Amino acid sequence: MSVPESRRIVLFRHAKADWPQVTDHERPLAERGRMDAAEAGRRLADTAIPFDLALCSTAIRTRETWKLAVHEFQHRPKTVYEERVYEASPGELIALLSETPDDAQNVLLIGHNPGVQGLADVLSGSADGDARERMSRRGFPAGAFAVLSFSGSWKTLEPGVATLLDYWAPSE
Repeated sequence: MSVPESRRIVLFRHAKADWPQVTDHERPLAERGRMDAAEAGRRLADTAIPFDLALCSTAIRTRETWKLAVHEFQHRPKTVYEERVYEASPGELIALLSETPDDAQNVLLIGHNPGVQGLADVLSGSADGDARERMSRRGFPAGAFAVLSFSGSWKTLEPGVATLLDYWAPSE
C-alpha cells in the first residue's frame, strides 16, 4: 500500500495595485506593490519550496506581481497564465487546481481576493502554530501568501483537507 504524496499549495494575492482610468483587469501595480511583490518573492524563496508550477491570473497586477516575485527564486517554475483565476470563487479555484497533473508536487497560485483568502480558509482544516490566528487577524492584504499542505492526488483536493503551514503579509 502506497503512502499518499504530500503536496504544497501557496496561495499568493497580487501586490497593491494602482487605480488609473483603465479596466479592472488592466490595473498595474502601485509603487508600494512593486516593493511588496519583491519582498514576497524573497520570503517565498526563503521557504525553499521547489515549485513545479505557477498558475497566475491574466490580470496585469498579478502578472507584474509574479514577475517581480519570481525574480527572487533560484529556480523558475513552469508558469501558466490562466484566465480562470481572475475573479474566481474558492470552488472555481479548487476545480482548477484539481486539473493539475500529479507530477506537480508544489503549486503556487497568484490571484485575487476574495477568492484567494476564501480558498485558504476553506482548504485549511487545521493549522500549524499561530498561522491561522495571524491570517484571521490580518485578513489577506495585497501581497500576502499562505502555505498549505495536503496528501493525495490533486483530484482529491476539497474543503478541509489541507493544513495551513505558514502565512505572511507585508507590513502596512
